[in-house]
Amino acid sequence: MLDLRGQPVLDKLALVGACSRLPLAIDARRLADEVSALPPEDWNGNRGSRGVHRAAQALFLRGYAPTKGELPIEDQPALGQLPYIRQLMDQELGPGAQRCLLARLPAGAVIAPHEDTAPYFMKTVRIHIPVFTHDAIWMVCAGRSYRMKPGEAWALNNNAVHAVWNAHDSLSRTHLICDFVPSARLLELLQHSERELGEVRPEVDARVQAALPPAAATG
Repeated sequence: MLDLRGQPVLDKLALVGACSRLPLAIDARRLADEVSALPPEDWNGNRGSRGVHRAAQALFLRGYAPTKGELPIEDQPALGQLPYIRQLMDQELGPGAQRCLLARLPAGAVIAPHEDTAPYFMKTVRIHIPVFTHDAIWMVCAGRSYRMKPGEAWALNNNAVHAVWNAHDSLSRTHLICDFVPSARLLELLQHSERELGEVRPEVDARVQAALPPAAATG
């Protein structure tokens, strides 16, 4: 697994809490139009996911899937077709973007509860920006359920236990997901972010827990 040697381990509970909404306005229409214009074949052969993420389809824009090993973090061809996403990655959220991808979760799919604890994940802040979503999508983190809407940017504490449930019966969800080494710009956004926006949703908790393998669910 890739490690960012020389970078400090972050106190994400202090920086992010569980999940916090950044004070950053996203041009939701521009983002959606840009992603919609990608050729369908760009998504082919880019799953790069296993374990709890096997239900999702991933198109890497910078860097490579962890399943491909310790490879350099470099731009992928699809990023050249996405000028607004490049602006978000390299300017709006500050410098320091590491792995960035578009992640598509099909209707009805669940990403089971898990923690990201490899060194790379301990040293980066994960940002989620919804591209296509709906009110039947739930991001679960540290016992709270969150709705992330188009036009918003969220920081997720992926060192905490987190999960996703797409409860819609026909619509998929697509997020732009980027990991950042914190810059002054990102730290400022985090400092002024909104926290405590999650809800206690027993039905959501029960559904994502049901996606765990039996040994994990009981242990």
